[in-house]
Amino acid sequence: MRIGVAGYGYWGSKHVRVLSGLPGVEVTVVDADESRLAEAQRVHGPIVAVSSLDECLDELDGVVVAVPPAAHAPLALAALDAGKGVLVEKPLATTVADAETMVERARARNCCLMVGHTFEYNPAVWKLKEIIDSGELGKILYIDTARLDLGRYQNDCNVIWDLAPHDISIVSYLLDEMPDETSVWARRHIGRRHADVAYLRMTFPRREVSAYVHVSWLDPCKVRRVTVVGERKMAVYNDLSDNERVRVYDIGVDALESDDVHAMPVSYRTGDIVSPYIQHAEPLLVQDTHFVESLTTGRAPATPGERGLEVVRVLASTDEAAAPATAGRFRSLGTAS
Repeated sequence: MRIGVAGYGYWGSKHVRVLSGLPGVEVTVVDADESRLAEAQRVHGPIVAVSSLDECLDELDGVVVAVPPAAHAPLALAALDAGKGVLVEKPLATTVADAETMVERARARNCCLMVGHTFEYNPAVWKLKEIIDSGELGKILYIDTARLDLGRYQNDCNVIWDLAPHDISIVSYLLDEMPDETSVWARRHIGRRHADVAYLRMTFPRREVSAYVHVSWLDPCKVRRVTVVGERKMAVYNDLSDNERVRVYDIGVDALESDDVHAMPVSYRTGDIVSPYIQHAEPLLVQDTHFVESLTTGRAPATPGERGLEVVRVLASTDEAAAPATAGRFRSLGTAS
């Protein structure tokens, strides 16, 4: 099977590494930058490298689209029109209209369209969902996520479209539903184009749960964390932990009913901290292997284009929610000192 990887940047190079290691898979690298093609051949040896998808599309069985988001739709549609299965990095597209067109085209051509929601192929996220579904945490009160780092500013999208697809994907996967409402605070601190720090709140009606998402390109600490707070227990998934990526905390807070205004309004519970065993597997390897299997068997992928479309709709709603509005103002009475 021959797979073309369009874009040999940060993620494209990782796809080439993973796919090149799969039995029976031959990889073609596609990039308009000659220096990147030379780098791919230096790293991977005698690999086919071309400057445009048109040069090799007829010879491919599938295409991985790992170019900047604005180019996702044109390249994916070209591959689908040629009858090729496509894996598109997140976000699926930069507009709802483009994402809908991609989904409709895949259906019309009877082709595989898969979105690269890599964390849905992560064993730690699977374990976290297993814990939630078991009822061990009790009723879920809220979920909080943080995806922070310094750098990797993008030219064609803001920090929400760049980083939040991961968290929208993770939280909706954990809860088995999509949010019906979003509210956003987003600001640009560096440069003149895109917001680099943002906070999102999403509401999930069936579960009656709110999720809070913090994303940033402008933070001194790299953070990749998901916290699930339940009535009985709490769980934390730390993607940067070398071990114990998921911890379950037997702690909580109970409300107290008392007429005494001086009494404590709550009581606190403390107990054990448990880290369940998680079999390690590289999520990108799991995802790309699944893509190849979908192409081979004709079975629908676990993260089909429709899934990507759902996340794009949420992302588009954040653009509307982040539109300028009148802020609450007050008159200062002086300095804080």
